[in-house]
Amino acid sequence: MTDPLQTDADGQALVAPPGDDPPGDLTCYAFAQSKNREPARLAARSALSTMPDVLAGRYCIERLLGAGGMGAVYRARDLLAEQYGDPDPYVALKVLNQDFAESPDASAVLYSEFCLTRYLRHDNVLRVHGFHVDTACARAFITMELMRGLTLDKLLCERPLGLPWKELRHIVLPLLDALAYAHACGVVHGDMKPSNVMLSEKGVRLFDFGLGRAEEGVLPGLPHLSRERFNAWTPGYAAPELLEHHSLSARTDIYAVACVIYELASGKHPFRHLPSIQARDEHLDVGLQAPARLPKRCWPALRTALAFDASARAITAGQVRDAFTLPSSWPWGRRNRPSW
Repeated sequence: MTDPLQTDADGQALVAPPGDDPPGDLTCYAFAQSKNREPARLAARSALSTMPDVLAGRYCIERLLGAGGMGAVYRARDLLAEQYGDPDPYVALKVLNQDFAESPDASAVLYSEFCLTRYLRHDNVLRVHGFHVDTACARAFITMELMRGLTLDKLLCERPLGLPWKELRHIVLPLLDALAYAHACGVVHGDMKPSNVMLSEKGVRLFDFGLGRAEEGVLPGLPHLSRERFNAWTPGYAAPELLEHHSLSARTDIYAVACVIYELASGKHPFRHLPSIQARDEHLDVGLQAPARLPKRCWPALRTALAFDASARAITAGQVRDAFTLPSSWPWGRRNRPSW
């Protein structure tokens, strides 16, 4: 976060004009109200143990929607929107969990997630509303659209045999389109898995860019924070090179989304949810069969996307999408879709 955070009289976070560089301890700086940052750090640590009923004097917490290794998402009511008669004043609100929130650059990571998601203007990417800091309880948080529906992991629990093609394509094509668009914009998701995709009443939504990053030159004001030290990758969907501490890239997303697609089509993870390194070492890719419900024209592209070797995974999200769309098979002919 290169723009230092300041707050107004109500405790809302304001992004100050560029010019002053923030100190190295970004979390402490975001919450501090004085030059003396050590008391702010101690106050933050004690305040993080409790979650107030109302954040920043505006967002009334109603219930927990879900929690992961780095954060939790709540359903909240926007009291200001309600005051002005909004018939649907509800939002989703994401905060960092207590252990992670005490990390020196925690608020910068959350702000990075907000910026990456806001940067992507696509119908199948979650819409975020704002980034805020409640200084009274030392919590940074994101507000975003409240989605109503099923995440794909829950859908798979209900459909253990997978989905027929007519249903599968209505999920896979928008998902691949969103991912292709993100990659064309220079953004890598970093944590593609069924629980980070929702089939909502408004369509497919890709969300949770908390482990994502922007390529060099994209959103240059954001710090390039290392996510590796958080050890938050999901081993069954993280590509081998990611687990071996290589850089996050578009091809790591390709491996993960291919695992998701295979699982949706067959009801089973292609490599039994094993860490990709273990699956590679056990040669589980040998003899891997195409899901029975998947059209034959789609398998060559999906099989390439499932390659353990990143150099062999020479396919883009747009090419996978086109293979699932066009009647032609590998290699694909002319495109009839946008370049992403």
